[in-house]
Amino acid sequence: METAQPFAPTAPAERHCAVFDTALGAFGIAWRNEAVTQVLLPLVDREATIAELQWQSGAELAPPPWPPFIADAVRAMQSLLDGEPADLHEVPLDWAGIGQFERKVYEATLWIPPGEVRTYDELADTIGNPGAARAVDVALARNPWPLVVPCHRVIAGGGRMGGHSAAGGIATKKKMLEIEAAMAARLASAGRSQAAR
Repeated sequence: METAQPFAPTAPAERHCAVFDTALGAFGIAWRNEAVTQVLLPLVDREATIAELQWQSGAELAPPPWPPFIADAVRAMQSLLDGEPADLHEVPLDWAGIGQFERKVYEATLWIPPGEVRTYDELADTIGNPGAARAVDVALARNPWPLVVPCHRVIAGGGRMGGHSAAGGIATKKKMLEIEAAMAARLASAGRSQAAR
């Protein structure tokens, strides 16, 4: 006769966080296991970013060297904010606790290319929920991974910036869009020059 095995609770996943410098200031990133749980845009100064990141993530700062997937994500974000092409699609995200609707919004937002924007209405249509622009706006306001999930590329109708709940608000959104627009224009110009040869 088999004896019942005692219940062994699983150990909670270790949480870590780090702060890194970019052209826009100090960003924060948090992770557990092999996935990113949060990206924090710059606050008023580095100390404020660190304090907010630790409070939100419940993690202590991890000194470098960071796990390769974090080091890669950091390099890609730094490059993008330096106006250089960078692919953030490979950053592993921790989807635990993300609702089905929010996940659809974030996954669609991931594929908006740098230098382009979509409206809340267009994104609602993309995910098969026409008329859900307000719900899309609310979901993006809760985006735990700004820049990686580029919610700054989603604007209100008529070209208005709309809200941006991340640190710095509309000013940060405008700066990120300006950096990406300049990069896209430069790449397009280089492509035209190459084609003309």
